[in-house]
Amino acid sequence: MPIRVKICGITSADAADAAVRAGADFAGLAFHPGSPRNLKPEQAASLAARLRGRLRIVALVADAKDDAIAAAVAAANPDFIQLHGRETPDRTGEIRARFGKPVIKAIAVADASDLSQVAAYEMAADMLLFDAKAPERATRPGGHGTAFDWQLLRGRSFSRPWLLAGGLDAGNVARAIRSAQAPGVDTSSGVESAPGVKSPELIRAFVANARTPAEETQP
Repeated sequence: MPIRVKICGITSADAADAAVRAGADFAGLAFHPGSPRNLKPEQAASLAARLRGRLRIVALVADAKDDAIAAAVAAANPDFIQLHGRETPDRTGEIRARFGKPVIKAIAVADASDLSQVAAYEMAADMLLFDAKAPERATRPGGHGTAFDWQLLRGRSFSRPWLLAGGLDAGNVARAIRSAQAPGVDTSSGVESAPGVKSPELIRAFVANARTPAEETQP
């Protein structure tokens, strides 16, 4: 099966079109005031309309209250809601049921102990995303361009589809896939020329390098 690719933090029509042209599977729209990729409702609605039917739309929120999630869903009508904060398994399942959308739950990883919580989230979410823990005093939980030890995921099996994130770019994505044996990858800052500004060329290169022939992505 081809590697699934998600381009997160889309903020412009050029970036949306580049993700589609490159053959990405998912496009992430961020609804987080602390992020340089945060979208106003009208921006999100316009980008979602441009992307709809071309790939799957993901609305990203972090530790958001129901009214904020409702606003994001109303603006983007996403295919998935991504929870990128400290949402508990119970809260994850509650959001999934309340909004009637499949949920991607991001799990912050620094060491092997952080994977002990995965089983509980497998029961509550439709997909998992493993990202590096944010630096101390960070104003947002993701999009920092930092990586964790990809080998921590190697050889593990999960009952839900999953994506690898954290510090991925065109130069290291093939190695990351080999190291983690990842079935999918997610990037945001790794395809930017400046914070919040996606580069069409970097998007193209990232997707192409993630989709290297299967024999090249084996250990």
